[in-house]
Amino acid sequence: MAPGKKGILERLNAGEVVIGDGGFVFALEKRGYVKAGPWTPEAAHTHPESVRQLHREFLRAGSNVMQTFTFYASDDKLENRGQALKITGAQVNEAACDLAREVANEGDALVAGGVSQTPSYLSCKSETEVKAIFKKQLDVFMKKNVDFMIAEYFEHVEEAEWAVQVLKASGKPVAANMCIGPEGDMHGVSTGECAVRLVKAGAQIVGVNCHFDPMTCVKAVKMMKDAVEKAGLKAHYMVQPLAFHTPDCNCQGFIDLPEFPFGLEPRILTRWDMHAYAREAYNVGIRYIGGCCGFEPYHIRAVAEELATERGILPAASEKHGMWGAGLEMHTKPWVRARARRDYWEGLKPASGRPLCPSMASPDGWGVTKGHADLMQQKEATTQEQLKPLFEKAKTH
Repeated sequence: MAPGKKGILERLNAGEVVIGDGGFVFALEKRGYVKAGPWTPEAAHTHPESVRQLHREFLRAGSNVMQTFTFYASDDKLENRGQALKITGAQVNEAACDLAREVANEGDALVAGGVSQTPSYLSCKSETEVKAIFKKQLDVFMKKNVDFMIAEYFEHVEEAEWAVQVLKASGKPVAANMCIGPEGDMHGVSTGECAVRLVKAGAQIVGVNCHFDPMTCVKAVKMMKDAVEKAGLKAHYMVQPLAFHTPDCNCQGFIDLPEFPFGLEPRILTRWDMHAYAREAYNVGIRYIGGCCGFEPYHIRAVAEELATERGILPAASEKHGMWGAGLEMHTKPWVRARARRDYWEGLKPASGRPLCPSMASPDGWGVTKGHADLMQQKEATTQEQLKPLFEKAKTH
């Protein structure tokens, strides 16, 4: 951490609002640097310029944390289902740390090293084996001296606990995010109990990321906060949701939606939706507020602008964005100039332009999770013989 910068706990203990970043895998998939399916972050090593630029855009938009692009960067994930990258997890993790630090040093940002759920856990590998995977990533984070750790995107609290137990050995602050909603984890552990268990495991910051829209995630974190306080424990709270509306999701979240992952664009939240999200998160006591899949820099800018009074600063990107559409005062068309006001944008109900499409979908709901044969992972590529029964099953859902 650069001299003079306050650490993550120092900021949160002082009541400051910390703005996270957005969803790198989705953003870089759209830009042609991540492959949908495996969602692995080898671009940190193979195309560092793409990752560096996205970090810079989030920094300019107001992010206080440059999260290393290490989502799914464990060796077992990089080798899963036929991937043959010829790149090690260590190479990806080291490159990601260097890029995050380079950009963090360009502003008042911290670097967070991140780990996420593993194919090994889904395949029922032992606690020792799964923890060894996290330890390999932690070794790189310690070598690169990241500022704090984030265990994120965990569907099962047991695996998240294992990750926290490994990361806390670093002596650095640990945040832990489940990718769950108000219904709890995939084995039926309640949302509140998940938070209590993560705090007891050693996490100083707990919350949720991904899988659900902002307001659903805020509701889930509020449940966490209530449960932690009821248990007589203390923690800080964070939220990094999707930038997609998910009112029709079940407990599995957006990956059960038929539009996942290539047809989600009609569900994207507007920047004005993000203002409402940021305010709601702040009002329930969440002070680390960011985003996950679907979040672009302009979404993060909206979060930073909504909380500009509380933070005492506007992001650099606001130089090119009039608050509540004020820049439209300069438009050539008078009916567009008439939209340069807050009440217009706050009251807008955007049309989709898709008259034949429903407003809601029916999630797949296969109901399988860790321990089910369908979720056993393999190094070999998925075969056509393995796909055929899945295609047939899909016809009945």
